[in-house]
Amino acid sequence: MIESGSRHLVEDLLPGLYEIHGPNMRLDLVTCFAGVPKAFRTDFGQVYRVTDYAGRAGRAQIYRLLDLNRYDICGMICSGEPIMTKWKWALAARFPAKVFILNENGDYFWFDRSNLHLIRHFILYRAGLTGAGAVKTLLRLALFPLTLTYLLLYAATAHLGRRVRT
Repeated sequence: MIESGSRHLVEDLLPGLYEIHGPNMRLDLVTCFAGVPKAFRTDFGQVYRVTDYAGRAGRAQIYRLLDLNRYDICGMICSGEPIMTKWKWALAARFPAKVFILNENGDYFWFDRSNLHLIRHFILYRAGLTGAGAVKTLLRLALFPLTLTYLLLYAATAHLGRRVRT
């Protein structure tokens, strides 16, 4: 499980997982938080803190450690919070495990071709391109080059005017 969202999401998920798969289910957790979530069974799982594996050598070490476990399933929290974003996608891409994505509402889906429509909607929703927000987002995107050009011209005019006066 990659804990890349608020701690309460994993704490809400764990009891259900242990209930469905039994109390002796092995579950390892990759996290950036201190401590362990409530209901996490340290006797049947290990916690890997990304803060303990800084730098290129640290990343290589955690990859080696996780490779040894040969995971079948990898759970990843995508809650719209910028927590461990690069880590979660790097880990999901690196291991040959089947990935499920859990959102902030407790909904989950498998990250595979059969759920491509869900994944597309999920990405568009996160990018603000669904519903009434889509028009506003697309308008901002269309106006960005004009705004940038205006700001660059204004800065050039201000600096050129300062040069001319001195």
